[in-house]
Amino acid sequence: MARPVSRWMDEDLKDFRDLARTFAEKEIKPNVEKYIANKQVDRDLWNKAGALGLLCASISEEYGGGGGTFAHEAVLIEEQAYVGDSSWGASLHSGIVAHYIQAYGREEQKQIWLPKLASGEAVGAIAMTEPGTGSDLQNVKTKAIKDGNEYVINGSKTFITNGAQADVVVVVAKTNPEEAAAGISLIIVPTDTPGFSRGRVLDKIGMKGQDTSELFFEDVRVPVENLLGTDEGQGFIQLMEQLPQERLIVAVSNVAAMEALLDLTLEYTESRNAFGKPIGKFQNTKFKLAEIATEARVARAFLDECIELHVKKQLDIPTAAMVKLWCSERSQKIADMCLQLHGGYGYMNEYPVARAWADLRISQIYAGTSEIMKEIISRFLKSGDVIPR
Repeated sequence: MARPVSRWMDEDLKDFRDLARTFAEKEIKPNVEKYIANKQVDRDLWNKAGALGLLCASISEEYGGGGGTFAHEAVLIEEQAYVGDSSWGASLHSGIVAHYIQAYGREEQKQIWLPKLASGEAVGAIAMTEPGTGSDLQNVKTKAIKDGNEYVINGSKTFITNGAQADVVVVVAKTNPEEAAAGISLIIVPTDTPGFSRGRVLDKIGMKGQDTSELFFEDVRVPVENLLGTDEGQGFIQLMEQLPQERLIVAVSNVAAMEALLDLTLEYTESRNAFGKPIGKFQNTKFKLAEIATEARVARAFLDECIELHVKKQLDIPTAAMVKLWCSERSQKIADMCLQLHGGYGYMNEYPVARAWADLRISQIYAGTSEIMKEIISRFLKSGDVIPR
């Protein structure tokens, strides 16, 4: 049964999908195993994607981007998921890092960095999480203290996507250590700055081809002009404004993974025989597949609604939390069901279902844990607002 075309798709997006699908099939899919072995994608993958206009598709054309909307980013995220890749950090590079710079950067910062991010000349990362600070961003320990016309940055970050390959990092730091949220600022740090160093690429249970790294800042000096925003102390507000898009990005990858896993499992159960017939003919298998298909369809409907809202700039904080919570939890459930239907083969790493099962587990943690999503949603609940009237 074919999935209906999302209402947010149009002819331009269909053409973009064709381009993204061809790129994913040709450049990514044959190299998935190599990325996992190397713990990172090939550096020239970024340049190839940039040359085709796949990077920063939702960034303004005046800064080298594609001039599109979040829907363009969603298409690329989906096509990457459909070929079974979790290594390439393009969604963070284009959908998160570039948007912090476009939204809050000075004109000079935009002119310097956005064309490089769009072309693949530079790879972007954002450094939020610290060894002792996860979701509690108000209490980051990294400091950026003004010294004349420079900030001196000291601290460490961990679990940083694109960390090993990044050329520029947006750093979450305290410009006023005496304050909590009001003391946070975002600062652009080129990775060739003296005092900046990288730790190891972290050994994770999933997303093994993603160069998730530790970053260290020891008396790193950058010009005060590298501050994002007009004044210090705007960082926490900036983070809160951009996190709904980050959470929507996670949901997009989750739903695409559900759909890909359903296709893989249908193919497997149709071809695998047991007791003289395909296992897809057994009632238990049919019922499980029906449940998986329904879960994926419901998640897709909610996701499509949220993409439409976001393109119209109407996606609010609790709804973004809801779609991230729902899709991350359901994708893990579906991955587990699909693995079970693959039997022993589902436990083998060379099978995409096994990698997806491990890859998807992080979705309930990064961009805000499921528990944080529930806390956010609960803050907006009010009797009388739930039932449409």
